[in-house]
Amino acid sequence: MTGILDQRILLLGISFLTSLQSTKVLSEWKKCGDRECETAMSRVQATTDYLGPDCRYLNFKTGEEIMVYSKLSRKNENLWTGSKGKDFGYFPKDAVKVEEVFISEEVEVLTKEADFLCLHGDKYTFE
Repeated sequence: MTGILDQRILLLGISFLTSLQSTKVLSEWKKCGDRECETAMSRVQATTDYLGPDCRYLNFKTGEEIMVYSKLSRKNENLWTGSKGKDFGYFPKDAVKVEEVFISEEVEVLTKEADFLCLHGDKYTFE
């Protein structure tokens, strides 16, 4: 009985730590094509398969096209945000190559809590 209780406590702890990690603010600043970050900045093609660490990240396979909407700046310049079909999320810029640039002048704006939203089942989790 004590063993089962210990396992449940361990699983609860792991679940809590994973939840904290998945709502972590990745950067306080981002660069966009407009102040609302609604305009696609570029079209890129995946040069490698990528599987992100949590639901905030965009998963893709080599050769897939991704539309880029923002690029984290200052703290995490290696992460961009984009979409592939209905999927949207962060991905490392070194996993893609730029195919077409739509916006050449980038605007730096503060990130929002919603930028780091992670959907767990039926609820949204914020930091």
